[in-house]
Amino acid sequence: MLFRQLFDPETSSYSYLLADEETREAVLIDSVREQVDRDAELVAELGLRLLASLETHVHADHVTGAGLLRDRLGCHIVVGARTGVLTADRRVATGDRIPFGRHVLEVRETPGHTDGCVTYLCREEGMAFTGDALLIRGCGRTDFQQGNAETLFRSVRDEILALPAETRLYPAHDYMGRTVTTVAEERRFNPRLGYARSRGDFVALMAGLRLAYPRRMDEAVPANMASGVTEPEPVAPSQQAVDRWAPVGVTPSGVPVVSAEWLAAHDGEVRLVDVREPPEFCGVLGHIEGAELVPLATLEANAGAWDRNAAIVTVCAYGTRSGKAALLLRDQGFERVASLHGGMVRWAELELPAVERRGGRASQEAGVFLGMDI
Repeated sequence: MLFRQLFDPETSSYSYLLADEETREAVLIDSVREQVDRDAELVAELGLRLLASLETHVHADHVTGAGLLRDRLGCHIVVGARTGVLTADRRVATGDRIPFGRHVLEVRETPGHTDGCVTYLCREEGMAFTGDALLIRGCGRTDFQQGNAETLFRSVRDEILALPAETRLYPAHDYMGRTVTTVAEERRFNPRLGYARSRGDFVALMAGLRLAYPRRMDEAVPANMASGVTEPEPVAPSQQAVDRWAPVGVTPSGVPVVSAEWLAAHDGEVRLVDVREPPEFCGVLGHIEGAELVPLATLEANAGAWDRNAAIVTVCAYGTRSGKAALLLRDQGFERVASLHGGMVRWAELELPAVERRGGRASQEAGVFLGMDI
């Protein structure tokens, strides 16, 4: 099997290219958006056909290149079934298999760092790709993104350290220049999850950590929920009679949208439904005054009791999840519904007012998120 370990020095992130040397079919694990040109060039140089861009989890420290790779190379995007990423082509769970040529990656769900973490095992090569669930002499943190120390302990012990001792483990990061470890090494030497530690030891250790808020989390998590593609789709005027309640446009994906400018001018005239997760709602972008938080996973259950004649605008970070939400509501019989085009990022770019978060105005703090020096 052809194997390449690739590194992003800015975030100390590893990506992994695996390919069948006869068929030239390949997969790439945990791409980084800033390295898409490098990765695509390598695929071309080696004469490979990239079948899939795989994610071990929704990263909080870098933005994936999966969406750009799909656009450029035609590969599929594969994520864990519990990530909530709706822009993926395939959502996998324990027991699923990802073939490429004569080789196969087996999926093992390993939640605890995040709900949607998975480990990919190439059994015949004795290799496993653990994401952030198990790092070399460490593990991912458990204090955000649905993290849970007891769950992570069980995942690592049952799904990773239970593999044959000689299995080579490749993490999503290393900050000490290390590139690979083995099950035997981590059983013996991992100070958090090695066999010398009990579950109680680990839970107490993780509860006592006082780690800084991840620098890029407010940018990376919503972007990765959209597979790293954050530019809004172009819009054409809608020709449907049901869309005359507002200047509704339609994207090539068929999503009805309204502009941030129009929404700001019609404050209070529509029902605002923000479909992000709670940390995003109160995160760096803040939220629009009067918006109600209804995470996308709960939308269908909640919308059953809503007035189907009401005008509704759905909101998320970039417009990807809110677009899905708008289409879901249309399918349920809501006709006066549209997504906020460009999401809260576009709202911040226009310097429109947002509810404050964590002691500062959201519109000001969004400058950091958007890369502006203010």
